[in-house]
Amino acid sequence: MKSGNLHHHAPAHPGRRYTLLIVLGLLAVGSFLFALTTGSVAIDWQHLWQAVNGEADGSQHQLILELRLSRTINAFTCGGLLALAGALLQVLLRNPLADPYILGVSGGASVGALGAILLGLGGLWITGSAFFGAILSILLVFVLAHEHKGSWTPTRLLLTGVVIAAGWGALISFILVISPDTHLRGMLFWLMGDLSQTNTSITGVIVLLAGLLLSLPMARDLNVMVRGDLRASALGIPLNTLRMQIYVISALLTATAVTFAGNIGFVGLIIPHFMRLLGAHDHRILLPACVLMGGSLVIVADTLARTLLAPQQLPVGIVTAIIGVPVFLYLLQKNSTR
Repeated sequence: MKSGNLHHHAPAHPGRRYTLLIVLGLLAVGSFLFALTTGSVAIDWQHLWQAVNGEADGSQHQLILELRLSRTINAFTCGGLLALAGALLQVLLRNPLADPYILGVSGGASVGALGAILLGLGGLWITGSAFFGAILSILLVFVLAHEHKGSWTPTRLLLTGVVIAAGWGALISFILVISPDTHLRGMLFWLMGDLSQTNTSITGVIVLLAGLLLSLPMARDLNVMVRGDLRASALGIPLNTLRMQIYVISALLTATAVTFAGNIGFVGLIIPHFMRLLGAHDHRILLPACVLMGGSLVIVADTLARTLLAPQQLPVGIVTAIIGVPVFLYLLQKNSTR
């Protein structure tokens, strides 16, 4: 299977590479400030500074630090998880259309969460059920994709994941059909991405940091892997072990994101492409760049989702899709032109 636009390019000049990370870091800070000051109640810079210094009154302190900041951290974490997982899976599957949901992890999480909602459960039950469903899906794909020799190919893994995802999709449709009307709105919000929970997901932050720290040592091998299996084998890279590591890390990143935020589409698909278009072909730069850009995108999308029709809130997945479709078409046209 050809790697599409994942082919190798000459590494960018180190100064340019780190300049990109600095710019993306500033963009992430700007997106945080945008989210904290924008909403149904506008917050100016003075009140924001007072809240940071602990000088704001109780209502402003609660609004900025307990509500908006927690939601903004969750949005950044979710975007970073999905973008990092997307970058890893596009290398693993050698497929430029691979995204974090392609292996059925989100379907398993969705079935678990919707099942909990159907039973009238809430809070940690929904989160726990979603994570259990995601882990179950990971195990199913992993076991079924193995061949008799104990190994698997990217194509076999991809096909197995697509079939498992289709099965989960049928179960999701079944649950929606039999669910009472009182539960449907909450289910649909969860399916389309919901960041309305007010508590910061510390688990998500830890998984994001761990995923990035575990992925960066593999960056050099990933650079070789995108150039083909023969070249990687000739250079002594243990492909089966590397594929296993990529699969486990990307699956856990996706499972964590889906567990606390539902399904947020296009982030894991378009962000790695966009970063490569900016010259980040070296995975030592691409991976942290995807985290910063993915987190910034979801922060902006979530801020728009809660302000465009205020006081009514939109699922953040709708906004990322509205942003993602034209961006992906632009990237596709840009790559075909090049």
